[in-house]
Amino acid sequence: MIRLTFDIELGYEIIGFPSDFIFNIHAAHTTQQTIVSEQLTLSQPVTPAIFTDPTFGTRYMRLNASPGPLTVHYGATVDLTHHAEQPENLYEVPIAQLPPEMLRYIYPSRYCQSDRFGRLATWEFAHFPPGYARVAAIQDWVRRRTAFLSGSTNSNTSAADTVVEQAGVCRDFAHLMIALCRAMNIPARFVTGIDYGAAPELGPTDFHAYVEVFLSHRWYAFDPTGISPPMGLIRLGTGRDAADTAFATVFGTVTSRAPVINISALDDPANGYTLPQRCDAVLSTHPGVAPA
Repeated sequence: MIRLTFDIELGYEIIGFPSDFIFNIHAAHTTQQTIVSEQLTLSQPVTPAIFTDPTFGTRYMRLNASPGPLTVHYGATVDLTHHAEQPENLYEVPIAQLPPEMLRYIYPSRYCQSDRFGRLATWEFAHFPPGYARVAAIQDWVRRRTAFLSGSTNSNTSAADTVVEQAGVCRDFAHLMIALCRAMNIPARFVTGIDYGAAPELGPTDFHAYVEVFLSHRWYAFDPTGISPPMGLIRLGTGRDAADTAFATVFGTVTSRAPVINISALDDPANGYTLPQRCDAVLSTHPGVAPA
């Protein structure tokens, strides 16, 4: 089992009039991500409304804040249990057997224009054996062709932009991999979270985006950046792309400062807790889904 502890601090200045916020910074409630403890502190005397998306376990917090400074601090300790599978056992699920709730993940979305990648995807990946080998080839292609470059993209950058610019941050890597998987009729979706194990030279800990691909009737995690071992990924939000999973949506005139994020892992093998590490197995923190 993996036990990770993290905290997030967000700072804002609200100008002129009260403003509304919707946050997605709480650890998701899932069958394989257990929240051991959590704390929320707000610098203003406001009462937030917290609600959970029943499909993904994504938790949203909505609040209305007064003009002036607002600091939001959230921390949690979570336990992760992973389903591990050998790559050769993972197969692509035919369209006719996909559960209905998976169909949204084979269509184009705002940042993942898979309808524009059909010819490229067929040229590059049709010759790979269907299943894990094809998905791994897509991940490796994105990783080889895309430089990780902080500040090189913005909130409007899509998969179509990234394939041309060949540079981006984690969300751009994820969008491009998702678009290519969908172009090959493989359901793929976007996950935001916090990652443990990134190299210190990459800078301070930040929010991280990764990919889940639907193989053998289960969602498996892939990180096309290669920054962190999949074993060290905490889930916050899940959706079609970044449009569904923003950590903060602001309604009003507000300035913000960069998030401050910390994460640590418990190393206590005697009690069943190990540090996240890379492994040959493919990992999932999502229960299996029955065929259609």
